[in-house]
Amino acid sequence: MIKLIFMLKRHPDLTRDEFIARYESGHARLGEKHVQNAARYVRRYLEPVAELFTGVEIEPAHDVITELWFDTHDQYTAAMERLADPAVVAELVADEETLFDRSKHRLFMVDERDSVLAGAADRMPCGEMQ
Repeated sequence: MIKLIFMLKRHPDLTRDEFIARYESGHARLGEKHVQNAARYVRRYLEPVAELFTGVEIEPAHDVITELWFDTHDQYTAAMERLADPAVVAELVADEETLFDRSKHRLFMVDERDSVLAGAADRMPCGEMQ
């Protein structure tokens, strides 16, 4: 399994709710269109929380963690080739210019390891509903 993690910050002109709505109704559709061979395409929206000891709410450095999962290296390579197509780049960048603060984008390839915890066999993975 190959997993890419994108940590993205919303454009400063957008509220959190506007950002989520635009991402889900627009940019996510572009991802679905151009990366059809991914095993999963997940967006995890971060919510500000109060700092544990001071109680002060801290604005997160990023607003969403986006994950693209691929079952094989060949699928990953094919997706990256598709995303490198100049027409696809132009379409994505045009949308990103008003959706994200692109200077704060961070991208990681993840080497993921799971731990088997007591009682975990009885539960679904976090965030998955039956």
